[in-house]
Amino acid sequence: MLVRHGATVLSAEDRFAGSSDVQLGDEGRMQAERLAQRLATGSIAAIYASPLLRAQETATILARPHDMTVTALDDLREIAHGRWEGLRREEAATMYPEEYAAWEHDPFNFAPAGGESGERVLERGVRAFREIVVAHPGETVLVVSHKATIRLIIAHVLGIDPRGYRDRLDQLPACLNMIDMYQDGTGRLILLNDVSHYTWVPRQTLAICT
Repeated sequence: MLVRHGATVLSAEDRFAGSSDVQLGDEGRMQAERLAQRLATGSIAAIYASPLLRAQETATILARPHDMTVTALDDLREIAHGRWEGLRREEAATMYPEEYAAWEHDPFNFAPAGGESGERVLERGVRAFREIVVAHPGETVLVVSHKATIRLIIAHVLGIDPRGYRDRLDQLPACLNMIDMYQDGTGRLILLNDVSHYTWVPRQTLAICT
C-alpha cells in the first residue's frame, strides 16, 4: 500500500513544499485519522515512510492502531524544488519564468536551481520501493511518501512513460493506493488515489465522447 501524507498548510496554499519540513495541518490529521480507521483491522507487516515530518506524522497515525513503529527511508522523501521552495506556483512563474517554462514542458528531466529532476526522484524512489518489496515477500506493507515520488513509483511499476507522471497520475492528500507485486518486479494496480475514507464527493471529470 502506498499512501500520500495528509494535507499541510503549504499544500492547501498550493506552495512548493518538496524538501521543506512542514507539519500536517488540522485537515491533514483528520484525513490520516480516517485512513487509520479504514486500515485498522488489516494485517500489516511493516510501515515505512519518508523522513520528512508530514510523512512521519501521517505514518505514526496509521501505525497507532497496529502498535507498530515506523521505519524512515530517506529515498522516499519528496522531490526537492530548490529555490522554489515555499513559493506559490504563480510566484515561481513570475520570479523565474524561464525555469518555470522549462519545468512545465519537461518536469522529468528539468529541475530548478538547487532542485531535483523527476528522473533523479524516480531512481531513488524505485530503489527504496524495491528494497521494501524484497524484504517482505508475500506480505502487506504500508509506505507513506509524497505526491511526486509516489506518482513516479507507480508509473515505473505499471510501465507508464514517467515523463508524463504529472499529467497522467494524481495523488490527493492521504490517498490510498494498492499494488500487488510479482516476483519479477512488475505489479498490478488494485486501487489508485482513493480518498473515500474522508470524502464521498466525486471529483468533476471531463467526459470525452468518441
